Amino acid sequence: MNELNLQPAVAASLAQWHSFVAQRDPSKLPALLHPNAVFRSPVAHSPYASAQAVTLILTTVMQVFSDFTYHRQLASADGLSVVLEFSAKVGGKELKGIDLIAFDASGLIVDFEVMVRPLNGLQALGAEMGQRLAAYLPAYKAAQRG
Repeated sequence: MNELNLQPAVAASLAQWHSFVAQRDPSKLPALLHPNAVFRSPVAHSPYASAQAVTLILTTVMQVFSDFTYHRQLASADGLSVVLEFSAKVGGKELKGIDLIAFDASGLIVDFEVMVRPLNGLQALGAEMGQRLAAYLPAYKAAQRG
């Protein structure tokens, strides 16, 4: 992928992120996440809070997606955020999406938001993720309310 104007710690973490995705190695993910990281789902209104929630969601989605590929990446002017465009399949449905990832100055992911289209791809993703995680995710929303 092309050169981005990222903060050095963010560039290192982004390289580790791409390694995690390529190798599908869940042991690589926790070191990239801030303890208070937040995940913003394309199918849920409220975000999921904590590194544990983000780890659970992202490692599960890597099992759900097939033919996952990143196509483009863009960086914010401050070098602390990236947008990664991807395509994948879920249960035979093709989808396109973006990962909006915000890092802190030390290179840890603090906010991970996903947007997906078209609707039938999003519905397939939501159904599969819901089937796998419905029993676990409410606890992370409840913890957020305090």
